[in-house]
Amino acid sequence: MASRLLAVTFEVPDPSRAAAFWAGLLGRDVVDHAGAEFVPGNDTQVGLRFVAGRPATGANRMHLHVTCDGSDDQPATVAAALRLGATHLDVGQLPDEPHVVLADPEGDEFCVIPRGNAFLAGCGQLGEVACEGTREVGLFWSEALGWPLVWDQDQETAVQSPLGGTKVAWGGPPVAPITARNRQRFDLVSADPGPEADRLVALGATRLGVGDDGALALADPDGNEFALRAG
Repeated sequence: MASRLLAVTFEVPDPSRAAAFWAGLLGRDVVDHAGAEFVPGNDTQVGLRFVAGRPATGANRMHLHVTCDGSDDQPATVAAALRLGATHLDVGQLPDEPHVVLADPEGDEFCVIPRGNAFLAGCGQLGEVACEGTREVGLFWSEALGWPLVWDQDQETAVQSPLGGTKVAWGGPPVAPITARNRQRFDLVSADPGPEADRLVALGATRLGVGDDGALALADPDGNEFALRAG
């Protein structure tokens, strides 16, 4: 049985502040999970975990896309984020680009996508986890999670749960080399982590050891660390 994607975990200086921001923006709660501040998702929405760690120092290898599928339009969603502590962020976007780029209170980039985006239509408020990565890593995660490919074109890939909801996408080349341990990672759960780790290694993952919280640490074919724990 494939692993379940529990959450995207972020290293941040102040996990409580980050979790409170995202819970407020997404209308969720904050709970404790394995020593992390956890903003749970559901069957179609990916959760977010925040653990103590390094501050943001530049562009991340993954960032979130918040949609406006609900009652709020893009200006209202941006205004709500700013009230909660977000700030505008210049990453070189052009004036006519439709999305709005913000940073959360811990400095991590996210985009607010306007209503009417066909690719994220029906994906829910946390519409996408946008990642830097190769086509090969997209194929790996499709097999690892048991999520079908919903985009595979020009070396760009995206996967989505069979139930719908949040998409996970990889932008294809050029992919910047990993020069330091990523501040974001996928957190997976499995009813039987040992055999599941063996399956993931057979698909192309690399074993890295055991993390401080007892989760198995692995890396995907692009070298991005992820965690696998019982659940």
